Amino acid sequence: MEKKLGFYSTLASLVTSLLIVLLFYTLAMQKVQENMMYTTVDVYGGMVFVFILSMIVSASIWPGVIEKRMTKR
Repeated sequence: MEKKLGFYSTLASLVTSLLIVLLFYTLAMQKVQENMMYTTVDVYGGMVFVFILSMIVSASIWPGVIEKRMTKR
């Protein structure tokens, strides 16, 4: 069960982080098109920053949630 918990937690963290990064990208690119104050390099750097932060946060949230769901079965 411990190996499954680690795998599912990592997978859930990756999926969550990628979704957040895609949301950031779409919103940031709209901002770039409206206002030329930011460049695409700024957006890509922001994507990396958002991915790292969301991985840190989701890696601490998902294991508890998944463990609760696995013990209910």
